Amino acid sequence: MAKLRTRKHKVVLSRGAGGDFGINLFLVLMGTFMFLPMYYVIAQSLKPLDELWMFPPRFYVESPTFSNFGDLFTLMSENYVPFSRYIFNTVFVSVVGTFGNLLCSSMAAYSLAKLNFPGRKFFFQLVVTSLMFHQTVTAIANFLTMSTLHWLDSYLAIIVPAFCTSMGLYLMKQFMETGVSNEVLESSRLDGASEFKTFWTIAMPMVRPAVLTLMIETFKSLWNSGNSIYIYSEQLKTFNYAINQIVTGGIARAGVGAAATVIMMIVPITVFIICQSNVIETMGSSGMKD
Repeated sequence: MAKLRTRKHKVVLSRGAGGDFGINLFLVLMGTFMFLPMYYVIAQSLKPLDELWMFPPRFYVESPTFSNFGDLFTLMSENYVPFSRYIFNTVFVSVVGTFGNLLCSSMAAYSLAKLNFPGRKFFFQLVVTSLMFHQTVTAIANFLTMSTLHWLDSYLAIIVPAFCTSMGLYLMKQFMETGVSNEVLESSRLDGASEFKTFWTIAMPMVRPAVLTLMIETFKSLWNSGNSIYIYSEQLKTFNYAINQIVTGGIARAGVGAAATVIMMIVPITVFIICQSNVIETMGSSGMKD
């Protein structure tokens, strides 16, 4: 006979040891399956050239070597643009673009979710409609806009469009509506706080899970951005673009390409791991009831 236990004064069926084992086994299998692509790339980056083209491909390395990483830095150092310049461009665009997107999306979402003004629903419907259009569809219009503003071949052409994304605004607006209590905001206003102070000190801490989620997605997108139709100067191009140029040199650079992929994925994975713990913690402690 199954054991019963109470949860919030309700009698529920208790899951046995077999159910716990089945769920844990399923999670381990799914986690292993998701980790395989990353493991395969790491293994490829440590293989010498003769092992890279073995058929069928092997998931292990017989003679591991770090020569691919050395060749990568050698090729980058031979370019007339310093290797550090590509790194700086990538970090600068990713950090500034992510911060701008978090600030603009959060402020716009707060206005649409918690402030009453004429046309609020209409503006939100425009945001929802814009989600249907892929960036390829709007590429020509965006290029003409950048050309008119004289932003071509500058950081602004990459950073400013990242400030305003429909998905980020939609995510923050939906979370503001459900995660921020109107009574708490009204209490802050009655205490004499300005609207911006209410937004920054009251609303933003209550939606930290959404902020961290948006930060991860935006940073990942900007970090992995490669060739841009708006950038022509080699000094302004990102590390991902430089890596793609090296990899296209032929099959002899397959190991170098794998090494470059490993370097490129280290930072986003690190950011995700750090923010994931914060997201879980804040989701468990930020719930409020009216």
